[in-house]
Amino acid sequence: MAHVIVQVNGRPYTMQCQEGEENHLRELAELLDGEVQRVKANVGSVGDIRMLVMAGLMVADRLSEAIAKLQTLEEQVAGLREARTVAQAESAELQARFGERLMAASERLEKLAQSLK
Repeated sequence: MAHVIVQVNGRPYTMQCQEGEENHLRELAELLDGEVQRVKANVGSVGDIRMLVMAGLMVADRLSEAIAKLQTLEEQVAGLREARTVAQAESAELQARFGERLMAASERLEKLAQSLK
């Protein structure tokens, strides 16, 4: 396990993470600290625990919005895949009908050519 010291609200916290995840942990701490700073700017100085809870709720709200957007995008992708499948089936059917009509036209032209001889 790796040890990382992160700063939240100007205070250092020693955290553990998997090897190689240190930068990610630092980025997460910066995100949380940014929310703490926004809370401080909006409501002033409140207790550390209350501030961290408020910041955590703000992060959770952003996460909730992101999840909702992701679900909407996944639904849109599923709809597009279904539309693509339908379009491919229609295209195959049109190609088959076109081939049949082309063959019928070819046969008529051959008969016409035979009758002109």
